[in-house]
Amino acid sequence: MIITFKIKRYNPEKQGEAYFEDFKLDVQEDLTLLDCMNEIKWTLDGSLTYRMSCRSAICGSCAVKANGHATLACQRQATHLVKGDTIVLEPLGNMKPIKDLAVDFEPFWEKINKVSPYLQPKQKAPEKERVQSPEQFSLIDDSSTCIMCGSCHSDCNVLEVDEDFLGPAALAKAQRFVQDSRDGKTLERVKNLSKPGGIWDCTHCGECVERCPKPARPFDRIKEIMTVALEQGVTNNNGARHALSFTKSVKSSGRLNENIIPVESVGFFNFRGLFDLLPVGLRMLFKGKNPPVFHKSIDEVEDVKRIYMELDE
Repeated sequence: MIITFKIKRYNPEKQGEAYFEDFKLDVQEDLTLLDCMNEIKWTLDGSLTYRMSCRSAICGSCAVKANGHATLACQRQATHLVKGDTIVLEPLGNMKPIKDLAVDFEPFWEKINKVSPYLQPKQKAPEKERVQSPEQFSLIDDSSTCIMCGSCHSDCNVLEVDEDFLGPAALAKAQRFVQDSRDGKTLERVKNLSKPGGIWDCTHCGECVERCPKPARPFDRIKEIMTVALEQGVTNNNGARHALSFTKSVKSSGRLNENIIPVESVGFFNFRGLFDLLPVGLRMLFKGKNPPVFHKSIDEVEDVKRIYMELDE
């Protein structure tokens, strides 16, 4: 099968702007995307630059964007990625290109380091290993599979508009220690992760789960940190208050009270926050978009409240 690889090239030493270059390759069905990239480099253009190492989906080095989304090049068959007769390759998103498909990972590692990705034990080191039950390990098993490939970071919608957001990879790594039974800094960790740029700035788009090549599923790990933060009483922030108000509204009435949730989210005594809501509320009012004060009846609304009561029990 003849496939055209449309590769985004960038070499700041020769020209300031990136450009696309096409390479045609006869691809067998058993070849991975990385096999094809290697074939292009070894036989067509030795200057093509990208990262690779293990070729076994272990090291995470070869992540690139294929047809607009991050993927691990050694893990995907090239023929599965073809659109028409073309595969478009670009460097990972939300990171600065260095040359061709290689990007600068330094900001990525800075975010990882911000979550203190190491065990801070409750007690001094014992003579033997720190014992952990299978049930305790199961809480951190999925996050421990992360290979730091940067795929989730690349396609995170929040990072596109807010470089201060820690990002899904860093937060997944944080969950690895937040829920580690041997760690003694759980409260301190969730307090830091609840600050602006942390767990509550996630928009729940789920892109990180779609792009993760392992069972790490960063969004699920972020939700688990949110749960721990609420259980630890770290609720003095807009995100936690919003979650609690949302739950309270549905639990009590079986529906969302969209008039009160914004107020409870910013805090009744947060006068500056309430004042900031005023322009939005007025625009909604003038456009006829404000929620009704008295809602229409909803079928089986009592069943919704019953579900919440059973969950509480």
